Amino acid sequence: MGEGDSFKALLIEQDEARKVHASLTSLSPTQLDVGEVLIRVHFSSINYKDALAATGAGKIIRRFPCVGGIDLSGEVVESADLRFKAGDAVIATSYDIGVAHHGGYAEYARIPADWVIPLPSGLDLLEAMALGTAGLTSALGIVRMEDNGLAPGNGPVLVTGATGGVGGLAIDMLARLGYEVVALTGKPEEADFLRRIGAADILLRGEIDFDKVRPMEAARWAGAVDNVGGVILHWVLATMRQDGVVASIGNAADFKLSTTVFPFILRGVSLLGVDSGYANMAIRQRVWKRLAVDLKPRHLKDFIHIIRFDELPNAFAAFIDGRARGRTVVRILD
Repeated sequence: MGEGDSFKALLIEQDEARKVHASLTSLSPTQLDVGEVLIRVHFSSINYKDALAATGAGKIIRRFPCVGGIDLSGEVVESADLRFKAGDAVIATSYDIGVAHHGGYAEYARIPADWVIPLPSGLDLLEAMALGTAGLTSALGIVRMEDNGLAPGNGPVLVTGATGGVGGLAIDMLARLGYEVVALTGKPEEADFLRRIGAADILLRGEIDFDKVRPMEAARWAGAVDNVGGVILHWVLATMRQDGVVASIGNAADFKLSTTVFPFILRGVSLLGVDSGYANMAIRQRVWKRLAVDLKPRHLKDFIHIIRFDELPNAFAAFIDGRARGRTVVRILD
């Protein structure tokens, strides 16, 4: 790609009134950020974080202008790092991608080599973005819980925010591993979908009075993947079994947590924080390898909604409004 060439990108900018807007535009190679690996992007995806960034609904972008998209998969065009060569299939997710470093919503991306992972055998570039940061986050939570003693024989595992990308993928992964999975959702119309991807039982949020949760409730769960935070996480902690483990993954309901120490000191519950943004490369590689094998969702195709690059600017509203289900993959390469 020569300096005189141009390519399409979704650029997020802030105007003089500090209003954030995103639009498709053309960039030149000289406008890409520094990095050792130049990638021809085949696919990206939409995460809730991407929607917050592109619409300005959340203070996500740390530098304007910035090409959005925290996920990408594609083919190496050129590399100044000996770990990669032209033609290699690769994945890059999170770190500063799409928030302070030009991201995956572009036909080309230049990425630091330390942020790039070879595509594991067992995944293709489309599947990698059907997983993306959501899949990586779900898998990190499961691996952390297993490292802290969770096993299928311990008892049922609860997943909150079950119809979201992270929650749905977590259900599918856990079911494949042999866990009894219970889905907590506020969308009763999605019960059949949740059962199809592996939920053994469904709990409806509307049937639980989260404002009247006692410090300790009846012990129910050996493990839990929590995507929502707030009072729901308080209830989750109060209903954990002895030596239960909880992976705290998101804050879709509330970033605040008001709870007691009783689950920790009377039942030995462990609350595990999961950060997919800056997880070190060793754990990333370990988890991506498992995502290509035993953690690969059996119903991944059921999660995927593929859109064209030119449809991207109009796709963020569904995420902000809570209407999105599963994973939206953006086909960057025409």
